[in-house]
Amino acid sequence: MQPSGQDGDAQASQQAPQQVVKVRRDYNSWVATETMEDYALRYTPQRFRKWSEWRVANTAFGAASFLILEAVGATLLVQYGFINAFWAIVATGLIIFLAGLPISVYAARYGVDMDLLTRGAGFGYIGSTLTSLIYASFTFIFFALEAAVMAYALELALDIPPTWGYLICAIVVIPLVTHG
Repeated sequence: MQPSGQDGDAQASQQAPQQVVKVRRDYNSWVATETMEDYALRYTPQRFRKWSEWRVANTAFGAASFLILEAVGATLLVQYGFINAFWAIVATGLIIFLAGLPISVYAARYGVDMDLLTRGAGFGYIGSTLTSLIYASFTFIFFALEAAVMAYALELALDIPPTWGYLICAIVVIPLVTHG
C-alpha cells in the first residue's frame, strides 16, 4: 500500500535527491567572436565604422529605388493636385528628417544601433524589442507594396495573373533579402 498525504510526499522527496545542473550557455562566446557577430545588439567597434563615398552613395541609391515611393507620390499628385502634394511631401520629409537627424548622427558617430539607443533612452529591453518589431513590420509592409508594384508590372508586360505575379515576386525577393 502506498502512503498518501504529507507522509508520502516527504518519503518521495527523501528517495529522489534533486540537484541543479549548471548548463553552459554559448551566447557569450558567440558574441565574443567578431566573425559571427553582426552587431545587431552590440556596440560597433571602431574598425567596422568605415564610411566610403561609394557605401554612402549606394545606401542613398538603395533608398531611392523603392518603386512604391514613385507610385505613392503619383497617387498624391493625381488625388490632391501638385501644390497640395508638393507641400505635404515637403512637410512630411522635413518632419522625418528632423526626427531622424539626431538619431542618425549619434548612431553614426558612436556606432550604436537603434536597439541600443532605445534601451539607453529608458525604454529598456521591452522597448527595444517593440522598436525592432515596429521596424520589422515596416519592412514587411514595404516588401508587400513592392511586390504589388512588381506583380502589376508583370501583368502589364507578360500577361501574368496578379496571383502568380505575387508568388514570383516573393520567390525572387525573399532570397535577395535574406542573402543579399
